[in-house]
Amino acid sequence: MDFFNNHKQLFTSAFLLFAVLTLFVCIIPALNNEQNNAPLPHAIPLDDQAILGKAVFVANGCVACHTQQVRNVDMDKVWGSRPGIAADYADNHRTDFWRNTATLMGTERTGPDLTNIGQRQPSADWHLVHLYNPRIVVKESIMPAYPFLFEVKDKLEKGDVVVNIPEEFRKGGKGKIIASAEALQLVAYLKALKQTKLPDGTPEPDFLYKKVGELGSGSTQKETSKELNGAMLYTNNCQSCHQANGEGLKGAFPALKGSKIVLDENAELMVNIIMNGYSARESEGFGAMPAVGTNNRLKPEEIAAIMNHEKTSWGNSAKKVTAEQVKKLMDVVKVKAAK
Repeated sequence: MDFFNNHKQLFTSAFLLFAVLTLFVCIIPALNNEQNNAPLPHAIPLDDQAILGKAVFVANGCVACHTQQVRNVDMDKVWGSRPGIAADYADNHRTDFWRNTATLMGTERTGPDLTNIGQRQPSADWHLVHLYNPRIVVKESIMPAYPFLFEVKDKLEKGDVVVNIPEEFRKGGKGKIIASAEALQLVAYLKALKQTKLPDGTPEPDFLYKKVGELGSGSTQKETSKELNGAMLYTNNCQSCHQANGEGLKGAFPALKGSKIVLDENAELMVNIIMNGYSARESEGFGAMPAVGTNNRLKPEEIAAIMNHEKTSWGNSAKKVTAEQVKKLMDVVKVKAAK
Protein backbone atom coordinates (compact mmCIF):
# COMPACT_ATOMS: atom_id res chain seq x y z
CA MET A 1 0.00 0.00 0.00
CA ASP A 2 2.99 2.30 0.46
CA PHE A 3 3.33 2.37 -3.34
CA PHE A 4 -0.07 4.04 -3.76
CA ASN A 5 0.72 6.57 -1.05
CA ASN A 6 4.05 7.49 -2.62
CA HIS A 7 3.21 10.02 -5.32
CA LYS A 8 6.71 9.96 -6.84
CA GLN A 9 6.65 6.20 -7.35
CA LEU A 10 3.06 6.27 -8.59
CA PHE A 11 3.61 9.02 -11.16
CA THR A 12 6.98 7.58 -12.26
CA SER A 13 5.41 4.15 -12.82
CA ALA A 14 2.50 5.68 -14.76
CA PHE A 15 4.91 7.67 -16.94
CA LEU A 16 7.08 4.60 -17.63
CA LEU A 17 3.99 2.52 -18.51
CA PHE A 18 2.82 5.25 -20.89
CA ALA A 19 6.29 5.45 -22.49
CA VAL A 20 6.49 1.69 -23.00
CA LEU A 21 3.00 1.55 -24.50
CA THR A 22 3.85 4.46 -26.83
CA LEU A 23 7.01 2.64 -27.94
CA PHE A 24 5.32 -0.68 -28.70
CA VAL A 25 1.94 0.57 -29.92
CA CYS A 26 2.98 3.66 -31.93
CA ILE A 27 6.69 4.07 -32.60
CA ILE A 28 7.83 0.52 -33.42
CA PRO A 29 4.84 -0.25 -35.71
CA ALA A 30 5.33 3.10 -37.49
CA LEU A 31 9.04 2.39 -38.09
CA ASN A 32 8.18 -1.12 -39.25
CA ASN A 33 5.61 0.23 -41.72
CA GLU A 34 8.09 2.78 -43.03
CA GLN A 35 10.69 0.09 -43.68
CA ASN A 36 8.30 -2.44 -45.20
CA ASN A 37 6.29 -0.17 -47.50
CA ALA A 38 7.35 1.78 -50.57
CA PRO A 39 5.50 3.81 -53.18
CA LEU A 40 4.16 1.89 -56.18
CA PRO A 41 6.54 1.92 -59.19
CA HIS A 42 4.38 4.29 -61.26
CA ALA A 43 3.35 6.60 -58.43
CA ILE A 44 3.75 10.28 -59.32
CA PRO A 45 4.75 12.53 -56.39
CA LEU A 46 2.97 15.84 -55.89
CA ASP A 47 4.54 18.74 -57.76
CA ASP A 48 5.15 22.14 -56.17
CA GLN A 49 1.71 23.49 -57.16
CA ALA A 50 -0.08 20.45 -55.76
CA ILE A 51 1.88 20.66 -52.50
CA LEU A 52 0.75 24.26 -52.08
CA GLY A 53 -2.78 23.13 -52.98
CA LYS A 54 -2.64 20.52 -50.25
CA ALA A 55 -2.02 23.31 -47.74
CA VAL A 56 -5.08 25.17 -49.13
CA PHE A 57 -7.09 21.94 -48.79
CA VAL A 58 -6.09 21.69 -45.13
CA ALA A 59 -6.57 25.40 -44.39
CA ASN A 60 -10.15 25.33 -45.67
CA GLY A 61 -11.12 22.26 -43.64
CA CYS A 62 -11.84 20.05 -46.66
CA VAL A 63 -10.63 16.99 -44.78
CA ALA A 64 -13.57 17.35 -42.39
CA CYS A 65 -16.04 16.28 -45.11
CA HIS A 66 -13.94 14.29 -47.60
CA THR A 67 -12.09 11.02 -47.09
CA GLN A 68 -9.18 9.69 -49.13
CA GLN A 69 -9.53 5.97 -48.47
CA VAL A 70 -11.16 3.32 -50.63
CA ARG A 71 -12.26 0.61 -48.24
CA ASN A 72 -12.40 -3.04 -49.21
CA VAL A 73 -16.20 -3.12 -49.38
CA ASP A 74 -18.57 -3.21 -52.33
CA MET A 75 -20.06 0.23 -51.70
CA ASP A 76 -16.64 1.87 -52.17
CA LYS A 77 -16.24 0.78 -55.79
CA VAL A 78 -17.48 4.15 -57.01
CA TRP A 79 -14.47 5.87 -55.43
CA GLY A 80 -11.69 3.83 -57.01
CA SER A 81 -10.84 0.92 -59.26
CA ARG A 82 -9.51 -1.12 -56.33
CA PRO A 83 -9.34 -1.05 -52.53
CA GLY A 84 -6.60 1.14 -51.05
CA ILE A 85 -3.34 -0.45 -49.91
CA ALA A 86 -0.52 0.74 -47.65
CA ALA A 87 1.70 1.56 -50.65
CA ASP A 88 -0.80 4.23 -51.75
CA TYR A 89 0.26 6.34 -48.76
CA ALA A 90 3.96 5.40 -48.61
CA ASP A 91 5.16 8.48 -50.49
CA ASN A 92 3.43 10.96 -48.16
CA HIS A 93 5.76 13.08 -46.06
CA ARG A 94 5.52 15.81 -43.47
CA THR A 95 4.61 19.18 -44.91
CA ASP A 96 7.35 20.72 -42.80
CA PHE A 97 8.91 20.32 -39.34
CA TRP A 98 5.83 21.62 -37.52
CA ARG A 99 3.02 20.18 -39.64
CA ASN A 100 2.29 16.51 -40.13
CA THR A 101 -0.48 16.69 -42.73
CA ALA A 102 0.92 13.88 -44.83
CA THR A 103 -2.05 11.50 -44.91
CA LEU A 104 -5.44 13.17 -45.21
CA MET A 105 -7.53 9.99 -45.03
CA GLY A 106 -10.45 11.72 -43.28
CA THR A 107 -13.11 10.19 -41.06
CA GLU A 108 -16.46 10.84 -42.79
CA ARG A 109 -18.01 11.34 -46.19
CA THR A 110 -20.31 14.31 -45.99
CA GLY A 111 -18.90 14.82 -49.47
CA PRO A 112 -17.57 12.13 -51.83
CA ASP A 113 -14.26 10.36 -51.33
CA LEU A 114 -11.42 12.08 -53.19
CA THR A 115 -8.93 9.21 -53.52
CA ASN A 116 -9.36 9.05 -57.29
CA ILE A 117 -11.01 12.42 -58.02
CA GLY A 118 -8.22 13.37 -60.45
CA GLN A 119 -9.18 10.33 -62.52
CA ARG A 120 -12.94 10.67 -62.11
CA GLN A 121 -13.00 14.41 -62.78
CA PRO A 122 -9.78 15.62 -64.48
CA SER A 123 -11.32 18.85 -65.81
CA ALA A 124 -9.81 21.96 -64.21
CA ASP A 125 -12.77 23.98 -65.56
CA TRP A 126 -15.23 21.79 -63.66
CA HIS A 127 -13.27 22.05 -60.41
CA LEU A 128 -13.04 25.83 -60.63
CA VAL A 129 -16.77 26.24 -61.28
CA HIS A 130 -17.50 23.76 -58.47
CA LEU A 131 -15.32 25.70 -56.03
CA TYR A 132 -16.95 29.01 -56.93
CA ASN A 133 -20.40 27.57 -56.21
CA PRO A 134 -21.01 23.80 -56.00
CA ARG A 135 -24.74 24.28 -56.77
CA ILE A 136 -23.83 25.31 -60.33
CA VAL A 137 -22.86 21.73 -61.24
CA VAL A 138 -24.56 19.71 -58.48
CA LYS A 139 -27.91 21.25 -57.51
CA GLU A 140 -28.28 19.10 -54.39
CA SER A 141 -24.78 19.84 -53.06
CA ILE A 142 -24.46 21.00 -49.45
CA MET A 143 -20.81 21.93 -49.86
CA PRO A 144 -20.04 25.57 -49.00
CA ALA A 145 -19.07 27.92 -51.81
CA TYR A 146 -15.59 29.45 -51.93
CA PRO A 147 -16.04 32.71 -53.89
CA PHE A 148 -13.23 34.29 -51.86
CA LEU A 149 -10.83 32.12 -53.86
CA PHE A 150 -11.75 34.17 -56.93
CA GLU A 151 -11.65 37.84 -57.90
CA VAL A 152 -13.50 39.98 -60.41
CA LYS A 153 -11.54 42.03 -62.93
CA ASP A 154 -12.63 44.45 -65.61
CA LYS A 155 -9.34 44.10 -67.44
CA LEU A 156 -7.50 40.81 -67.87
CA GLU A 157 -3.79 40.48 -67.23
CA LYS A 158 -1.30 37.98 -68.60
CA GLY A 159 -1.72 34.59 -66.97
CA ASP A 160 -5.26 35.21 -65.69
CA VAL A 161 -7.48 32.12 -65.74
CA VAL A 162 -11.07 33.08 -66.52
CA VAL A 163 -13.83 30.98 -64.95
CA ASN A 164 -17.07 30.83 -66.94
CA ILE A 165 -19.92 31.25 -64.43
CA PRO A 166 -23.56 31.20 -65.63
CA GLU A 167 -25.26 34.58 -65.29
CA GLU A 168 -27.85 33.40 -62.73
CA PHE A 169 -25.03 32.66 -60.27
CA ARG A 170 -23.25 35.98 -60.74
CA LYS A 171 -25.96 37.99 -58.98
CA GLY A 172 -25.72 40.79 -61.49
CA GLY A 173 -21.98 41.17 -61.11
CA LYS A 174 -19.96 42.54 -64.02
CA GLY A 175 -16.44 41.82 -65.17
CA LYS A 176 -14.47 38.61 -65.57
CA ILE A 177 -14.22 36.09 -62.74
CA ILE A 178 -10.57 35.12 -62.26
CA ALA A 179 -9.23 32.15 -60.31
CA SER A 180 -6.75 33.16 -57.59
CA ALA A 181 -3.40 31.43 -57.12
CA GLU A 182 -4.87 29.53 -54.16
CA ALA A 183 -7.78 28.25 -56.27
CA LEU A 184 -5.42 27.03 -58.99
CA GLN A 185 -3.18 25.37 -56.42
CA LEU A 186 -6.15 23.59 -54.83
CA VAL A 187 -7.31 22.35 -58.24
CA ALA A 188 -3.77 21.15 -58.99
CA TYR A 189 -3.88 19.11 -55.78
CA LEU A 190 -7.31 17.63 -56.55
CA LYS A 191 -6.26 16.70 -60.08
CA ALA A 192 -3.17 14.97 -58.67
CA LEU A 193 -5.29 12.62 -56.53
CA LYS A 194 -5.27 9.43 -58.62
CA GLN A 195 -5.05 5.77 -57.74
CA THR A 196 -1.79 4.38 -59.09
CA LYS A 197 -2.07 1.34 -61.32
CA LEU A 198 -0.54 -1.77 -59.81
CA PRO A 199 2.57 -3.18 -61.55
CA ASP A 200 1.92 -5.32 -64.62
CA GLY A 201 1.03 -8.85 -63.66
CA THR A 202 -0.13 -7.88 -60.17
CA PRO A 203 -3.78 -8.90 -59.73
CA GLU A 204 -5.98 -6.12 -58.44
CA PRO A 205 -7.72 -7.14 -55.20
CA ASP A 206 -11.45 -7.70 -55.49
CA PHE A 207 -13.89 -5.74 -53.41
CA LEU A 208 -15.57 -7.74 -50.67
CA TYR A 209 -19.22 -8.74 -51.02
CA LYS A 210 -19.01 -8.68 -54.81
CA LYS A 211 -22.47 -9.19 -56.22
CA VAL A 212 -23.26 -12.09 -58.53
CA GLY A 213 -23.84 -11.00 -62.12
CA GLU A 214 -21.61 -7.94 -61.84
CA LEU A 215 -19.26 -6.98 -64.67
CA GLY A 216 -15.75 -8.10 -63.85
CA SER A 217 -13.15 -10.79 -64.35
CA GLY A 218 -15.51 -13.49 -63.11
CA SER A 219 -18.59 -12.52 -65.11
CA THR A 220 -19.96 -14.78 -67.83
CA GLN A 221 -20.87 -13.83 -71.39
CA LYS A 222 -24.54 -14.02 -70.43
CA GLU A 223 -24.00 -11.53 -67.61
CA THR A 224 -21.97 -9.04 -69.69
CA SER A 225 -24.50 -9.07 -72.51
CA LYS A 226 -27.25 -7.90 -70.15
CA GLU A 227 -28.26 -4.30 -70.87
CA LEU A 228 -26.66 -1.92 -68.42
CA ASN A 229 -28.29 1.03 -66.72
CA GLY A 230 -27.31 3.87 -69.03
CA ALA A 231 -28.96 6.52 -66.84
CA MET A 232 -26.89 5.48 -63.83
CA LEU A 233 -23.66 5.34 -65.86
CA TYR A 234 -24.45 8.79 -67.26
CA THR A 235 -25.01 10.09 -63.72
CA ASN A 236 -21.69 8.69 -62.53
CA ASN A 237 -19.57 9.77 -65.50
CA CYS A 238 -21.20 12.68 -67.35
CA GLN A 239 -23.91 14.41 -65.33
CA SER A 240 -21.60 16.61 -63.26
CA CYS A 241 -20.83 18.66 -66.38
CA HIS A 242 -23.71 18.05 -68.80
CA GLN A 243 -26.36 18.08 -66.05
CA ALA A 244 -29.31 15.75 -65.42
CA ASN A 245 -31.44 17.50 -68.06
CA GLY A 246 -28.73 17.21 -70.72
CA GLU A 247 -28.73 20.97 -71.23
CA GLY A 248 -25.23 21.56 -69.82
CA LEU A 249 -24.39 24.98 -68.43
CA LYS A 250 -24.36 28.03 -70.65
CA GLY A 251 -20.87 29.45 -70.81
CA ALA A 252 -19.37 26.43 -69.03
CA PHE A 253 -20.37 23.02 -70.39
CA PRO A 254 -22.11 22.20 -73.71
CA ALA A 255 -25.58 20.69 -74.04
CA LEU A 256 -26.19 17.12 -75.19
CA LYS A 257 -29.87 17.80 -75.75
CA GLY A 258 -30.24 18.38 -79.48
CA SER A 259 -26.49 17.98 -80.03
CA LYS A 260 -25.56 17.19 -83.64
CA ILE A 261 -22.80 14.90 -82.41
CA VAL A 262 -25.19 12.89 -80.25
CA LEU A 263 -27.86 12.69 -82.96
CA ASP A 264 -25.43 11.72 -85.74
CA GLU A 265 -26.00 8.13 -86.92
CA ASN A 266 -22.26 7.82 -87.51
CA ALA A 267 -21.14 7.33 -83.89
CA GLU A 268 -17.39 7.46 -84.54
CA LEU A 269 -16.98 11.11 -83.50
CA MET A 270 -19.03 10.56 -80.34
CA VAL A 271 -16.91 7.53 -79.37
CA ASN A 272 -13.75 9.47 -80.18
CA ILE A 273 -14.77 12.34 -77.88
CA ILE A 274 -15.65 9.95 -75.05
CA MET A 275 -12.36 8.07 -75.36
CA ASN A 276 -9.95 10.90 -76.25
CA GLY A 277 -11.65 14.07 -75.02
CA TYR A 278 -12.26 17.21 -77.03
CA SER A 279 -10.20 20.39 -76.79
CA ALA A 280 -11.91 22.27 -79.65
CA ARG A 281 -14.57 23.38 -77.16
CA GLU A 282 -12.22 26.15 -75.97
CA SER A 283 -12.84 28.06 -79.21
CA GLU A 284 -16.57 27.62 -78.62
CA GLY A 285 -16.44 29.16 -75.16
CA PHE A 286 -16.28 25.86 -73.29
CA GLY A 287 -13.51 24.16 -71.37
CA ALA A 288 -11.74 21.14 -72.80
CA MET A 289 -13.52 17.83 -72.21
CA PRO A 290 -11.37 15.12 -70.60
CA ALA A 291 -11.07 11.59 -71.97
CA VAL A 292 -13.81 10.19 -69.74
CA GLY A 293 -13.89 6.73 -71.29
CA THR A 294 -10.14 6.22 -70.99
CA ASN A 295 -9.74 7.87 -67.60
CA ASN A 296 -12.62 5.91 -66.05
CA ARG A 297 -11.69 2.66 -67.83
CA LEU A 298 -15.15 2.28 -69.29
CA LYS A 299 -15.92 -0.95 -71.13
CA PRO A 300 -17.62 -1.02 -74.56
CA GLU A 301 -20.85 -2.19 -72.92
CA GLU A 302 -20.79 0.78 -70.52
CA ILE A 303 -20.00 3.31 -73.24
CA ALA A 304 -22.79 1.93 -75.42
CA ALA A 305 -25.24 2.25 -72.51
CA ILE A 306 -24.19 5.88 -71.91
CA MET A 307 -24.46 6.75 -75.59
CA ASN A 308 -27.89 5.14 -75.92
CA HIS A 309 -29.10 7.05 -72.87
CA GLU A 310 -27.93 10.32 -74.42
CA LYS A 311 -29.35 9.42 -77.83
CA THR A 312 -32.83 8.71 -76.47
CA SER A 313 -33.22 11.21 -73.61
CA TRP A 314 -34.36 14.85 -73.28
CA GLY A 315 -36.28 14.68 -76.57
CA ASN A 316 -33.35 13.19 -78.50
CA SER A 317 -34.40 10.46 -80.91
CA ALA A 318 -31.37 8.86 -82.53
CA LYS A 319 -30.45 5.34 -83.58
CA LYS A 320 -29.02 3.27 -80.75
CA VAL A 321 -25.63 1.57 -80.90
CA THR A 322 -24.56 -1.89 -79.79
CA ALA A 323 -21.60 -2.84 -77.62
CA GLU A 324 -20.05 -4.62 -80.64
CA GLN A 325 -20.28 -1.45 -82.76
CA VAL A 326 -18.74 0.62 -79.98
CA LYS A 327 -15.89 -1.86 -79.54
CA LYS A 328 -15.03 -1.65 -83.25
CA LEU A 329 -15.18 2.16 -83.15
CA MET A 330 -12.97 2.20 -80.04
CA ASP A 331 -10.33 0.26 -81.98
CA VAL A 332 -10.65 2.68 -84.91
CA VAL A 333 -10.27 5.86 -82.83
CA LYS A 334 -7.39 4.31 -80.88
CA VAL A 335 -5.47 3.70 -84.11
CA LYS A 336 -6.22 7.22 -85.38
CA ALA A 337 -5.17 8.80 -82.05
CA ALA A 338 -1.84 6.95 -82.20
CA LYS A 339 -0.97 8.42 -85.64
